Amino acid sequence: MSSLTKKNWYPWLVVGLLWIVALLNYMDRQMLSTMRASMAVDIADLESTIMFGKVMAAFMWIYGFCSPISGIIADRVNRKWLIVGSLFVWSTVTLMLGYATTFHEVYVLRAIMGVSEALYIPAALSLIADYFTGKQLSLAIGIHMTGLYMGQAIGGFGAFVAERLSWQATFHWFGIIGIVYAVILIAFLYEKRVAAAEAKEKTSISRAISQGLAGVKSSLGILLGNAAFWTILFFFASCSIPGWSTKNWLPELFASSLGISMVVAGPIATITIAISSFIGVMIGGPLADNWARRNVKGRIYTSSIGLSLMIPALVMMGFGSSLFAAIGAGILFGLGYGLFDANNMPILCQFVSSRNRGSAYGLMNMSGLFIGAFATDFLGSLAAEGKMGLGFAMMAAALVLAVLLQLTVLRPTTLNMTEEDEALKKDSNLISA
Repeated sequence: MSSLTKKNWYPWLVVGLLWIVALLNYMDRQMLSTMRASMAVDIADLESTIMFGKVMAAFMWIYGFCSPISGIIADRVNRKWLIVGSLFVWSTVTLMLGYATTFHEVYVLRAIMGVSEALYIPAALSLIADYFTGKQLSLAIGIHMTGLYMGQAIGGFGAFVAERLSWQATFHWFGIIGIVYAVILIAFLYEKRVAAAEAKEKTSISRAISQGLAGVKSSLGILLGNAAFWTILFFFASCSIPGWSTKNWLPELFASSLGISMVVAGPIATITIAISSFIGVMIGGPLADNWARRNVKGRIYTSSIGLSLMIPALVMMGFGSSLFAAIGAGILFGLGYGLFDANNMPILCQFVSSRNRGSAYGLMNMSGLFIGAFATDFLGSLAAEGKMGLGFAMMAAALVLAVLLQLTVLRPTTLNMTEEDEALKKDSNLISA
């Protein structure tokens, strides 16, 4: 390990390095949602909202299936190389999308992107959580999440760039940028679990496989036997419905409800949410960290406030018919989402030890992606009937239930669950059973 990791400022460098990866992660997946019209000129099948919905959902289904596996892998391998490899593959896929000429090619490449991008988030967030075990975890996670929002905002300009260059050139250049950054990342990003890595090097292959399988079984048993984890899983999935729906369909909804072109609707839909989400995490991270020092449920309360702000925003998105309502809904939704997003991993850390956090976040991603993929397909069908706005308004109901469960079921006793705490809790549950 480099002497860099011993510096007090290195954990913040890790956040900065991963911020750019997060930006590329969301930018590469988001820009497709605004480039449908440009691509449909050359790929006729994409003119159909139903067929386009299938392309968007393909990414999400594959991402969802791979997320638990990626989380389990992240808990057991060198996360630096997992992150670098993931970035390299999805950037190569982005580059190759510029050469696609058929619906089938776009569909397959989008599915491959789902596999590669699924490997990133559990590894990145668990790595940050290991570097920030103290009082600034919500802030560190929040800053990292702003990279996702920035990527979402830049991706919203996909139609704008494609109109001035071409959709092919847009994919080419963004793919090349990611490939180059993957090489840069090799020199500056380091794993935190050095002792664990050295121990693995001394273990035989057969024994490592045996231990790995036993570890997976143990991790899943601990997580699925934890009532608090099921609650976290539910509110994460509930928020993923509007989270993915706004990413995949909000530009289309604004274009149709406001009667404006996608070149204008794309930036309005993505930038308003991205900027306000950025503000939300920059407020929510410090707020949650400070609140948690006085009350162990401080991060849960901050997250609940965020979910509560998203409820009226979704109603405004669904039934609003003016530019003012659209922008207002985007700002309110983004602020709420930022408060929520900055505290997912920190709340998880209160109930799950570092040994199982990658696996836990992988399961959370799976639940969010599956229900998000269903919502994406469903909204595509509603769009064909001119009823997409109703679908957005309906999502608010799930968030109401999520807030109630979050406030009543989650009762943490620590800000950072250790393996010893987790083992004691498991033994206590067995005894009470």
